[in-house]
Amino acid sequence: MIEVEHLSKIYGSTPAITDVTFSVEPGEILGFLGPNGAGKTTTMRILAGYLPATNGKAKIAGYDVNENSLAVRQRIGYLPETPPLYPEMTVEGFLDFVARIKGVSAGDRPNKVTAAIERCNLEEKRQVIIRKLSKGYRQRVGIAQAIVHDPPAIILDEPTVGLDPRQIIEVRNLIKSLAGTHTIILSTHILPEVSMTCSRVAIINRGKIVATNTPENLMMQLTGGSGYELEIEGEAALAKQVLQNVAGVTLVESFPTAGMHSQVPLQGKRAYLRVISQPGKEPGRDIATTLVRAGFGLHEMRRVNATLEDVFLQLTTEEKNLETEVDSTAANEGEAA
Repeated sequence: MIEVEHLSKIYGSTPAITDVTFSVEPGEILGFLGPNGAGKTTTMRILAGYLPATNGKAKIAGYDVNENSLAVRQRIGYLPETPPLYPEMTVEGFLDFVARIKGVSAGDRPNKVTAAIERCNLEEKRQVIIRKLSKGYRQRVGIAQAIVHDPPAIILDEPTVGLDPRQIIEVRNLIKSLAGTHTIILSTHILPEVSMTCSRVAIINRGKIVATNTPENLMMQLTGGSGYELEIEGEAALAKQVLQNVAGVTLVESFPTAGMHSQVPLQGKRAYLRVISQPGKEPGRDIATTLVRAGFGLHEMRRVNATLEDVFLQLTTEEKNLETEVDSTAANEGEAA
């Protein structure tokens, strides 16, 4: 449904995205994941026909975004990070207006508008002026305008930014309900958004695609898939040397606190370790036996699975200090255009 091949966008001498290639199958939700400034918004704007690409091609529903821009726009729904709403219009009036400019026939418009309102749970707000709506409801109206003409492809750029936890869950469930009948690209830097909503992930960093796969496969391939967290009594450096010789162990890390995400310092001579194992290996018993035989006290040991956060950090942290504000430049120049 959506095919992107070697897409690049350059502002002067600054590349916003470089050689971006990925595809989205019909009915699939693809999470387009990356840190701020990675090139997510630039890519979404090119796919929506808002910005021209410098190089490469993109096709939606078989139509080239550059050569058949009008045909593409008829077949996509686009929600930018800031919903394009008219605050003085009612919800129904605004959606009818959008349906008209999207080319929906007069006879079909009432049914299309009603279907979008019902799907986005806006029945009670149908005649409410948009400026009087909460941010969560305005976001729903933004999604409704993206689907009012029933497009086969939907592009959502950071659809839950600024929402409270309850609103995030509501919008997330709405997006999931659109899968199957619509092909969706969900651009975000919020990791739970991807793991709870998307069937596949494309990770972009500094303008380049660094990985594309299902979240489960990425976690297995890039982090070994699972490991163990240990709290021991003894010197962490010595324990690391001992554990690195255990069959099936690929990595041993130590932390100065009671856990990777904890700020509580360990007491006495205790140390906290994380052990990553090879895919398909279960070295837990050997780890415990080796530590005890070497004279270490084993206070706690628990099995942990790799997370999408682990994958994201592994793929993006190495160049963290080199990240640029390319997307900000792209936004400013795009608006000027």
